[in-house]
Amino acid sequence: MSQVYIEYDFKISPLQPGTEILIAELGAAGFESFVENEDGVQAYIQKEEWREDILSDIFILESDEFEITYGQRDIAQVNWNSEWEKNFDPIVVSDQCAVRAPFHKEYNVPYEIVIEPKMSFGTGHHETTYMILKFLLETDLKDQTVLDMGCGTSVLAILASMRGATTIDAIDIDEWCVENSKENVARNNCSYINIALGDASTISEVTKYDTIIANINRNILLNDMHVYANAMKVNASLFLSGFYLEDLPLITECCNNLNLEFVENKEKNNWVAAHFIKKE
Repeated sequence: MSQVYIEYDFKISPLQPGTEILIAELGAAGFESFVENEDGVQAYIQKEEWREDILSDIFILESDEFEITYGQRDIAQVNWNSEWEKNFDPIVVSDQCAVRAPFHKEYNVPYEIVIEPKMSFGTGHHETTYMILKFLLETDLKDQTVLDMGCGTSVLAILASMRGATTIDAIDIDEWCVENSKENVARNNCSYINIALGDASTISEVTKYDTIIANINRNILLNDMHVYANAMKVNASLFLSGFYLEDLPLITECCNNLNLEFVENKEKNNWVAAHFIKKE
C-alpha cells in the first residue's frame, strides 16, 4: 500500500530568500521533501506525521516582509528523484566548471561536479550559488582552509576542494542537507571536506580560515558576521551571497565595522555576491 503524503503548495513573494527560509522552517517542523518552482515551493509530509497545527511554528508565514499563500491536498507517494530530474539541467560556469547530475553526459572542463541535489538548495542554478562558483574559480585556494557556511548540497565546498583547498568544513542547519552533502562529497571523492550539522555557533573558536563562504540570507549574515570575522585569518577572504543589490550597503557597513574591507561584487538578476578581506 502506498504511503499517503500531504502536499502544501506555497506561493511566495519575494521568492528569495522567502523560499529558502520557508524550507528551513518546514524541515524543522517535520516536512521531509521539497520541490521548488517559479512561484514558490511544494512541501511534503507523511500524513501520519501531520497534525492540524503543523504550520503554527512557521514564523515566516506571519512576517510582513513576505506574502505567502498556500493550499494543501492528500497525494499518493511521490517519486522525488523524478520530480527534480524534470527541472534539473546541467550548468557550466565560465567554461571551467560544470555541475551535473549522475545521469547527465560528461563535460570536458577542468572541474566537473556531479551532484544529486534531491531537495537540498545548491545546484548552481540559483544566481547566488552561480556567482560564488565564479568567485571560487577566480581565487587561488591551494592548500587553504575553507569554511562553507549554509552548505546545502556542498557544491561550493566541493569546488573549493577541487581547486586545491586541503581542509574544508561545511556546515548546514538542515539535516537533509547534511546527509545530501555527505553523499555528494563521497560521489566527488573529496575526502578533505568535513560535514557538520549546526549554525554559526558550530564554528570553532580556535580554527582560523583562509576563506569563508556564506550563501545564506541577509538577516542571518548580519546576525552572524561577527562570528565569521572572528574565524578569519588576517588577509582571509569572505564571500557572501543570498541578498539583493539594495542590501549591499548594509552588508558592507556591517563588514567594515568588523574590519572587513570590500573588494568587489558580482550581480545577476538583482542578486549579489560580494568579496571582503579581513584587514589587520
